[in-house]
Amino acid sequence: MRTRGKRPDVPAPDAAWNEIVPGLWMGGHEFRGRSGQREFAVVRGEFDLVQTLLRLPGHGPDRGVRHHVWPIPDGPLDGTQLAGVMRLAQAAGEALDEGRTVLVRCWHGYNRSGLVIAHTLVRRGHPVEDAIRLIRSRRSPWALHNELFVEYLRAGLSTARLLEELAE
Repeated sequence: MRTRGKRPDVPAPDAAWNEIVPGLWMGGHEFRGRSGQREFAVVRGEFDLVQTLLRLPGHGPDRGVRHHVWPIPDGPLDGTQLAGVMRLAQAAGEALDEGRTVLVRCWHGYNRSGLVIAHTLVRRGHPVEDAIRLIRSRRSPWALHNELFVEYLRAGLSTARLLEELAE
């Protein structure tokens, strides 16, 4: 399941990014601007750490901003990809503990970024269902509409990773 191209019924979000919990932001590369037209979200120096799950040239961040890039599909993930998601969530949590601001982004800021943000929240003590509800209430009801990612979260990413590696 993808949020662009093959799912025209999925609307672009109303904001480039939204704060899920203090310091932890979820966003994308495209959003619906005030005019109702789709606009590109370009991050500059607004955040201390930017984690990018879908990289587009010219979308930032500025030089000097910590930038982690881990391109993954908005679909089934293998064990290596899940391990990367887990590392991003750990790095996001560490940055928050240091008082830094973090943006996790993908295309619309719904699924891939939602997976990282949700796992970050779970690592910080939020129950999975509460993390999903919080993300949907702060970002969009469309957040985490990829049911496979929700299944990964409910199983636990460590378990999902182990199962994916066994299947490989």
